[in-house]
Parts: sequence; structure tokens; C-alpha cells
Amino acid sequence: MAEHNKDDRTAQLAEIRQLLGARSVVLIGLMGAGKTAVGRRLANWLDLPFTDADSEIEAAADQTIKEIFATHGEAYFREGEQKVITRLLENGPQVLATGGGAYMNPKTRAAVKANGISVWLRADLRVLLKRVGRRDHRPLLANGNPETVMKKLMAERDPIYAEADIIVESREVPHEVIVGAVVDALGAELGCKAKPRARRRRKA
Repeated sequence: MAEHNKDDRTAQLAEIRQLLGARSVVLIGLMGAGKTAVGRRLANWLDLPFTDADSEIEAAADQTIKEIFATHGEAYFREGEQKVITRLLENGPQVLATGGGAYMNPKTRAAVKANGISVWLRADLRVLLKRVGRRDHRPLLANGNPETVMKKLMAERDPIYAEADIIVESREVPHEVIVGAVVDALGAELGCKAKPRARRRRKA
């Protein structure tokens, strides 16, 4: 991958922050897409706060998401999720990572559209299965074959995720590569004039 001029990248990031104004960058996508890992790094690059919606929901409920699902059911969780995300988006510019099902709620999509720029981190099935296999706290994977469940979720959710302002492929590469792709896509979406130029490598 070509190296970029550091000064150009710095100028690009500063312009993106300015053009965002009060809007947030909202990461959407299936479980395992890398929303939290990429989001933390993206927030650092943009010098913005990072918020994980799932963590905020757990703090508000004083329960884990798995416990909320088990005790109250998915419908109850989704209603609370929508309220929390809508509230978070009123807090000014930030990088917000949402849960996999959040964007399926029309009210949540409307709140994101009104107060943010949505970025779908799209990953193929193989990548998603590899990543979610490392954890056992996913309530939607508690029952059934993970591959079957993920295929079903992709069929249901991908057409809605495709409504996002930006789509970036989440591949098995260093997170910084994905962050760079998100930044470049944000710059293009916002009409950013500053663009990082590839630095020519010196011949040995």
C-alpha cells in the first residue's frame, strides 16, 4: 500500500472535522464487522469522542445485552436501543458504533440521517464468522448454527445497510487500513478539498 504524505492527511482530517459540524460519524454493520475496533481508531484520527452504543445501553440498564435479551426479549431491547442512540446523537460530533440490529429500526435510521453520516462496514461471511467465533456474548448466536444465523442476518439486513451514506469493505487487514479507507470515503462524501497524496518510494 502506498504511503501518504502526513501533512496532507492532517489537513484532510482537520477539514473533515470542520465539514462534519455537529454531525456524528455512525458506524453500522453486522456483528464482527469491526465497528468498535475501527471506531476507536477513527475517533482518535479525527480527534473526536468515541461512543459504543451497546456499552451505553448496558450502563443505562445495569445489565449486559445478553441479560436484557434473556430477561425482556429482543423487542424490548430494540426499543431501548433506539432511544439511547437518538439521545447520543444529540450530544454533538462523535464517532458512534452501533449494534448490528440498530440500523434496522426506521426511527434509528431517521435519527442517524438527521444527525450523522452513516458508514456501513461491510464484511463477507468468512470474515464475520472468523471474528464472531472469538466471543460467546452474542445473544443472536446463542441458539443455532452460527453460519446459518449469519447468512440469515445478512439476507435480512444487507439491503437496509446499503442505504448508508458510505460503504467500506471491512477486510482482514490492519485496522488502520480500514480507518484510512473510511477517512477517504468521508472526505469524498463531504466534498473535502484536502486529499492525501501517495508518497513516492525512494529506490534503494
